[in-house]
Amino acid sequence: MTTIPKDKNFDSSLILLRDGYEFIQKKRENLGIDIFSTRLMLKETICMSGKEAAEVFYDTEKFQRKGATPKRVQKTLFGQKGVQTLDNSAHRQRKEMFMSLMKPDSLRRFLEIQKSYWEKYISKWEKEEQIILFNEAQELLCRAVCTWSGVPLREEEVQQRAKDFGAMVDAFGAIGPRHWRGKQARKRAEKWIGNLIKEIRNDKIHVEKGTAAHSIAFHRELDGKLLDTKVAAVELINVLRPTVAIATYIIFTGIALHQNPQYKKEIQTGKDNLTEILVQEVRRFYPFTPMVGAIVRKEFEWKGYMFKRGRLVLLDIYGMLHDPELWEDPHEFHPERFINWDGNPFTLVPQGGGEHLHGHRCAGEWLTIESMKQAVDFLINRMTYEVPDQDLTFSLSRMPTLPRSGFMISKIKKLPYE
Repeated sequence: MTTIPKDKNFDSSLILLRDGYEFIQKKRENLGIDIFSTRLMLKETICMSGKEAAEVFYDTEKFQRKGATPKRVQKTLFGQKGVQTLDNSAHRQRKEMFMSLMKPDSLRRFLEIQKSYWEKYISKWEKEEQIILFNEAQELLCRAVCTWSGVPLREEEVQQRAKDFGAMVDAFGAIGPRHWRGKQARKRAEKWIGNLIKEIRNDKIHVEKGTAAHSIAFHRELDGKLLDTKVAAVELINVLRPTVAIATYIIFTGIALHQNPQYKKEIQTGKDNLTEILVQEVRRFYPFTPMVGAIVRKEFEWKGYMFKRGRLVLLDIYGMLHDPELWEDPHEFHPERFINWDGNPFTLVPQGGGEHLHGHRCAGEWLTIESMKQAVDFLINRMTYEVPDQDLTFSLSRMPTLPRSGFMISKIKKLPYE
């Protein structure tokens, strides 16, 4: 039996804060291995990367999610007792509820709603000298997902709700003020959505059957009981928050088109499937999820290494998406790599790996992809704009990260539909 190689540092928490997205990748390169053991917040942790590592990591017989997410992340990003923390039949039943929201008709309805908001916002942007697209995209997505989900949203609260959803995401990997802002944002959101759940159940607010608000408000657990009100609020936020987070991908899409203008021209000429592969390359190339965690369910052996029950394991998401063994020239933006991609669910893992229905791959992945494709269409075919000089760099030490300028655009004009 081979002992998992250990990091020489007593505790690597400060190194994680310094290296951010590249933490596992850098240590792998220094140690010359794909798996190592370290301490994070004084807790023994196994870090691993690669396609085979992903395959075993997403084996629900070997790993569980309960206990893997730190409380500080639950109190900001995910919420407590949400689907991300469940396993076995409880997870499958809750996940099926989320997947029911992602059926083709439902996704088409979301895109129609989102399209109408893109058109309204472009008309608004025409009147402004310049905008920060990240802030505007957050608001646009907040309006769209609330409308689609059946969540009433007053005009005067749009900006605050969008900022709160953004703050929850921004708190991931943060300490100090960013963490506190995310924690307060979650408290406000859970109070707001919790009251909405009560009003829906008491028939004080009518929402359409099949919407996220209705499905979650009346979802019953394995014991036949309705979800606890606070848990129902967490799960409805788990529809709203990740959708608003697509603003990050929209910004990176805009930067990709700006820095690689040849793709804009090719998409305008109608080159087959280019939008799809460009979106996939944005998801691979730009930083979104740094790593994900799970707990060893029961002791097992893999590649001669022994995984002890209860041990925390981190899978290197960012490192896998930039691994030269999986992707040729991984630090080059090259959408054409997806023309003949085999669709392996354990290599392209920006929103988790494995299968959607019963695994821990993000239920909203299809919604993300389709939203990004729609954003490409608007940024290329439905509007013109200029990109003023600005700082478009981003720090891989910051988790999550964004371009420092938020991507400013100016002189925006709507283009007529053909």
